[in-house]
Amino acid sequence: MAINDGGIPPILAQKHYTEPSAFTPENLLRQARRQKQIASSSIPDICLLDPDGDIVRSLLARGDARLESGWACYHTQLYAFSRGGIEFGIVGCAVGASYAVLIAEEMFASGCKLLISVTSSGQIVPICPPPYFILIERALRDEGTSYHYMAPSDYSQADAGLISALDGAFAEFSVPVLTGATWTTDAPFRETQRAIDAMVERSLMAVEMEAAALYAFAQVRRKPVLCFAHVTNQMGRVDGDFEKGEADGSHDALQLIAIAADRLRSRRLP
Repeated sequence: MAINDGGIPPILAQKHYTEPSAFTPENLLRQARRQKQIASSSIPDICLLDPDGDIVRSLLARGDARLESGWACYHTQLYAFSRGGIEFGIVGCAVGASYAVLIAEEMFASGCKLLISVTSSGQIVPICPPPYFILIERALRDEGTSYHYMAPSDYSQADAGLISALDGAFAEFSVPVLTGATWTTDAPFRETQRAIDAMVERSLMAVEMEAAALYAFAQVRRKPVLCFAHVTNQMGRVDGDFEKGEADGSHDALQLIAIAADRLRSRRLP
């Protein structure tokens, strides 16, 4: 079948980056509030995406999270909890680029001022045995959502100010926190060996499914978003893989989030 637009594939065609969207999260949420009879209200200033859902499940199991009644999203539930004197909002199981950005749009439209994502990821460069964390400073755009926000390029970049604000923040943390680049894919079960070898050549540390899209959204919408990769596996190629740590890794992830949020909340949020 022929490709229209002069040979440009549909994912790159008709992307008018300077034009506003006809469909906005504010309009969606307004109608959701009307249908669900939800009064307009704000969610916590600092929100989390938990693609694996382990953090949310752990909080609920301990009775440490409560359902946020003011969240009007059709697709998810948002929970609120406190950690280190900071109030957080969290959505679990928002896995993949398009889903993560959909929720990010709605979070900021609902009053969020800082978004942190902590996603499980597979090791590419064998720096040390999993589990450990990567503060993602850039992500290879091997997914689709970022191309609806930002013109084609190899990488989406984190906000340099957010990255620098965390310099030295994890020096006393019990789990290694590295800084580097990752590969964002839409198809985790199509990570061929030749593709992996190519990512090693690019010195990409891990593979995940959200960061490139979240950073493209953040850059275009001028919203503060920070992504961490929780390297928990070697893509199932070793015995005993996918061991995340205490409470499926949620204990370490919550400590990481509290440290980052405490450092970043001193910055002037929009």
